[in-house]
Amino acid sequence: MDGDHALAEGALAAGCRFFAGYPITPSTETAERFAERCPEVGGLFIQMEDEIASITANVGAVWGGQKVMTVTSGPGFSLMMETIGLACMMETPMVLADVQRGGPSTGLPTLTAQQDMMQARWGSHGDYRVIALVPDSPQECFDLAIEAFNLSETYRVPVFIMTDETVGHMHEKVVIPPAEEIQVVERNWYEGPKEDYRPYRYDGKGVAPMVKAGDGYRFHSTGLTHDERGYPALTPEMNKKVVTHLIEKIESNADKIIRVEEDGLKGADVVVVSYGITSRIAIRAVQEARKAGLKVGVLRLITVWPFCEKKIRELASKVKAIVVPELNYGQIVLEVERCAGGKCKVISVNSCGGAVHDPEEILAAIKEGAK
Repeated sequence: MDGDHALAEGALAAGCRFFAGYPITPSTETAERFAERCPEVGGLFIQMEDEIASITANVGAVWGGQKVMTVTSGPGFSLMMETIGLACMMETPMVLADVQRGGPSTGLPTLTAQQDMMQARWGSHGDYRVIALVPDSPQECFDLAIEAFNLSETYRVPVFIMTDETVGHMHEKVVIPPAEEIQVVERNWYEGPKEDYRPYRYDGKGVAPMVKAGDGYRFHSTGLTHDERGYPALTPEMNKKVVTHLIEKIESNADKIIRVEEDGLKGADVVVVSYGITSRIAIRAVQEARKAGLKVGVLRLITVWPFCEKKIRELASKVKAIVVPELNYGQIVLEVERCAGGKCKVISVNSCGGAVHDPEEILAAIKEGAK
């Protein structure tokens, strides 16, 4: 199946039973697949009037007790950003897949890009943290959809799947295991006395259990700075407590969250750091470089946010150069440069998208870095 369909299948396998969405190329196939399949599992698909309504309906459905997902591409992602900030503040677990295409604006609806990577991290206003995963195959679209739901439930946070048009429309074999072999994190439901329930906890590392609206619990949820009951508490002291919690619940658990794939890093002179479809293209360049006798390692980012700062700092002190190919004019390379801190060369191999790189471009950068 293709990557877009695999996203829907992964969501269903993770227990997602509600999907509010709006069609947008090149992500529409995910919504269509979910709409087709959800009656078979007792789910509900709603096509909303636009992307703003879609993301807002999903926030509401979470507090009604559902695992939820939506899918979009760049223009829709932009429209959803205000409500994503609301979901972060309300600590609402949900999954959003962004099948990236060329921009800005309506740009290249049918062609590939990786231009939304920084928007995923910084797109809404205020200080908060999110989790973003990047698949490089239809199989990973399925696998990471499940992981995205598990992470969202564990940390009560929106989780992004930052795929792209090429991976979304790429057809490959996808292995879907028997249900009993799939590890699914269920929502942490509160079980104590109703009068003692608090929807929020501000200890930095953990999150409070949830309840379903309508089950008789008295609580509030708002985008305003709020206390543990969820009621507005508009003081600098409370804001510091809330925002620090939103950041620390991700950053203090970063080592548990971050996933990378390593190959040939030991003894490497040059390391290629890539993600998504670009990591598939980089394989050819690395193979050719190794044939030429160059010592080249690979670090593939599966988790982009939070960023693998420790790993980059460690590599920067050992290698001559880090090469970063990506289908934008330099986004994740900025994080690599920040973490490398001038200890090695950082070479950006950028492209505005529309088509994937020619492997020769990446190979040329590897050779430059090895000098």
